[in-house]
Amino acid sequence: MFSADFEYYRAGSVAEAGQLLAAHPGAKLLAGGHSLIPLLKLRLAAPEAVIDIGRIAELRGISTSGDTLRIGALTTHAEIAASADVKQHAAALAEAAGQIGDPAVRNRGTIGGNVAHADPASDLPTVLAALGATLHVTGPEGERAVGVADFFRGVMMTSLGERDLVTSIQIPVGGKRGTAYVKYSHPASRYAVIGVAASITVAGRGWLSALTGQGKGDPTCGEAAVAIGGLVPAPTRCGAVEGALAGQALTSETFAAASDAVGGDLGGDLLGDVFASAEYRKAVSPVYVRRALAAAAERATAEQAG
Repeated sequence: MFSADFEYYRAGSVAEAGQLLAAHPGAKLLAGGHSLIPLLKLRLAAPEAVIDIGRIAELRGISTSGDTLRIGALTTHAEIAASADVKQHAAALAEAAGQIGDPAVRNRGTIGGNVAHADPASDLPTVLAALGATLHVTGPEGERAVGVADFFRGVMMTSLGERDLVTSIQIPVGGKRGTAYVKYSHPASRYAVIGVAASITVAGRGWLSALTGQGKGDPTCGEAAVAIGGLVPAPTRCGAVEGALAGQALTSETFAAASDAVGGDLGGDLLGDVFASAEYRKAVSPVYVRRALAAAAERATAEQAG
């Protein structure tokens, strides 16, 4: 199917994009195109105007400054997956970006377009929730920073207004933490049937025993952040899982007990389809929580030793 007719505009700057949005109410922004173009072709979206922001240089790039990792909204998934800065400071994000779609999708799709589309089966929103990311948005009222919990509102719903534009994603860095992302991937689309991101820090010096085999005691969890996606309308922090980890030894028994608590974090609005029902996804989710915790804890232990 072909899209309905629309006017096409190309913005050369963030300011010009804002002007075009003001001049064309209901216009849609085009970044990498992997979210918008299918909607246009299926006529699930029929805007009178499409504004191409894909060549705005100020929206690209990855950089670190102080305790912040900044990723421009037009940075592609492939660039995130390959970035040494992202691998160093937010390994789970690089891991997730490398699992999105196929090479064609990863080389065209952008992080800004991904989060603005807010597909519940997307990988990056779940990771951003676990990493405590902030989305920077510009609109008619100027610039503002929005936390993940306030940005995502539901299935393909965000706090963005019609004239808002995501400009960057900023992630706090510093400290010695291990992060990981694991998912149950749909075999055709590679969207997340279940996706889990975890961030863990190690308390005390149990990490030394874990690495050297000398001394007593297992490494202990200092701080933990866990988020789940795929089976819920928006990325969800897992407070019950995090509470079960706090102050506990980072062992397989702890991970099993903590992952079993995820059912209390999912709520009653679970997603399912012909591939995997909501009941099945809920039953399987502790397995992926446990895997994410184990991977993040292993990396946290190695990071603490380094």
